[in-house]
Amino acid sequence: MAPATSASCVVATWEFGRIAVAAASKALAGGGHPLDAVEKGANAVELDPSVNSVGYGGMPNAAGVVEVDAAIMRGSDLRAGSVAALQRIRTPTSVARAVLEKSRHVMLVGDGALAFALMHGFKEEELLTDETRNTALRRAVHDTVGVIAVDANGRLAAACSTSGTAWKLPGRVGDSPLIGGGLYADDSVGAAVGTGVGEEIMKVCGSFLVIELMRAGVEPEEACREALQRILLTTQDEFPQAAFLALRADGEVAGVSILPGFSYALATDGETQLVAAPHLVEP
Repeated sequence: MAPATSASCVVATWEFGRIAVAAASKALAGGGHPLDAVEKGANAVELDPSVNSVGYGGMPNAAGVVEVDAAIMRGSDLRAGSVAALQRIRTPTSVARAVLEKSRHVMLVGDGALAFALMHGFKEEELLTDETRNTALRRAVHDTVGVIAVDANGRLAAACSTSGTAWKLPGRVGDSPLIGGGLYADDSVGAAVGTGVGEEIMKVCGSFLVIELMRAGVEPEEACREALQRILLTTQDEFPQAAFLALRADGEVAGVSILPGFSYALATDGETQLVAAPHLVEP
C-alpha cells in the first residue's frame, strides 16, 4: 500500500497503466481537472494498438466485431457518463465524458451510443488490427484499464475502459461501464476501479463496495480485500481473477487481486512506479 500524500496522484491498472499515468499526470501538471487527467490517461491506452483488451486493437466478440465499454465519473458531484457495446469509436472514454457533460443521461448503449458519438464529432474508425483479426489469438483477455486521479485540492475522478472479454457474445456488457461496478468516485471518501472477470465484479457492486467500506473507516487495502472476499463467497468459478484499485481522498493507494499477476502504475510528484499488488489465492 502506498503512503498518503497531499500532492496530486494518479494510479492505473496493469502494466500498461504506465501509459495511462504518464498522459494523466501531464494533464494534471498542465492545470487540468482530474476528470481531464483520467480521460487523457484512458485515451492513451485506448489508442495504443499493442493493448489488446482496450479500444483500438481490442479483441473482437464472437461475431468478429470489437465492442467497447467505458465510463467516467467526477467525485465532486457524483456525475458520470457511460457507453456500452459501442462499435467503431476508438476513444469511448471521451464519448462517456460527452454523455456526462452534454446529455441528461448517464449511460448510452449500442447504436444509440454510436449515434450520439457521431452527433458530437467523433468519427467512425476500424478497431481491429492485423493482430486481432488473427483468429488464432482466441484468448480470454479481460484486462480493463482503470484510471484514478486526485489533485492537490482533493478533487477526484475515475475512468474505466475495455473491449471486454475476447469472443464474448455480441452485446455482452461487463462491469467496466457500470457506475459502482467498474468504477466509483466520491471526493468525500476516495475512488476505486475494478478489473478482471466483469460478471463477478458486477454481482457485488465491487467499486461501490470498496468506497462504502472506506467510508466506514476501513483502510484501502483491507477494503479491497473485503470486496474480493465477497466475490469468493459468491462465485461459481473456483478461482476467478478480479482486482480492485483504490485511492483514498488523502492520497493513500492500495490494490489487491484474487490471483497473482495484478500490478498497477502509480505516479506521484513526477515519479512513476509499477507496484505488484498482493493477492488472496494461490492457484
